[in-house]
Amino acid sequence: MRRRTFLTGLGALGTVGLVGCGSKSKDEYVADPGSLQVYSAQHENLTKAWAAAFTAATGIKVQVRKGGDSSMGHQLVAEGAASPADVFLTENSPAMTLVERNKLLAPLEDATRRQVPPELTPSSKAWTAIAARSTVLVYNPSKLPKAELPKSLLDLAAPQWKDRWACAPGGADFQAIVAGMLAGQGEQKTKDWLGGLKSNARALQNNIATMKAVNAGEIPCGVIYHYYWYRDQAGTKEGSGNTALHYFRNRDPGAFVSLSGGAVLAGSKKPAEARKFLAYITSPAGQKVLVDSQSMEYAVGTGVASAPALPPLATLQAPPVDPFTLNSDKVTTLMTDAGIL
Repeated sequence: MRRRTFLTGLGALGTVGLVGCGSKSKDEYVADPGSLQVYSAQHENLTKAWAAAFTAATGIKVQVRKGGDSSMGHQLVAEGAASPADVFLTENSPAMTLVERNKLLAPLEDATRRQVPPELTPSSKAWTAIAARSTVLVYNPSKLPKAELPKSLLDLAAPQWKDRWACAPGGADFQAIVAGMLAGQGEQKTKDWLGGLKSNARALQNNIATMKAVNAGEIPCGVIYHYYWYRDQAGTKEGSGNTALHYFRNRDPGAFVSLSGGAVLAGSKKPAEARKFLAYITSPAGQKVLVDSQSMEYAVGTGVASAPALPPLATLQAPPVDPFTLNSDKVTTLMTDAGIL
């Protein structure tokens, strides 16, 4: 996806892909003034489960407008104070930071913030984590023996990894990983690594395509988020049966944990209801909805255990990156300059 395509996609926001239950047609979203408006880049099944549980608990109706991290973030910036959005949910935090830097978020209530451990809270304290996902290397042991696994994500830029790994650089998931690298390793190391990615990696459409390519033996390994593998393992294993996961740990850039964010919009027409929604999804009851949804994302609420199949979040030894420092626009520029986007 070249830069022109990326920018054209941003210009088409509000049409394809942003459809809610109040829409007149497939491509047109119409906000229901009687419902809380949630702009969500989170997975649809999880957002729907949260909305249904919240309505059952409070009687407050919820309408969800679905989109991707980047498109939703830029949509909110374009709409500004006129946006009908009350709540914003993301898959990765850079989109939330974009909206925050445009001063579009309402202050986060202390009681809501305290429902999530402080180490999962951005230093700005303007929004809260609602879920988490870990970077992993999915590999095919028949193509890449365990003893030959890279010690660091940075190793994949070396010449010996040419045509031996895959990723989905056009997606917000992978770009969040790069944002974590930029924040933790600095611009020059990130540029160097992106140059190695351009030379070495096979660019695929998304995390699932990457995992399936590794499973089929088309490529030895790939960089994805953990939950795609665990979801497939919990089902037919059709896309992951020939693979295993490698966790880099040791505060490596490849151990980056991306936080999904939740915030109330400063221009919300229903601020009290919006605050209740955010408080609910970070509460033990709301986090249990996440776990029961089989999304296989990590629960982040204090005292709430994630799905038993997952290694505990505390054991992943993620690099200490402040989510507030993640810069999606800078990452897009660096990846475009490297010829990746």
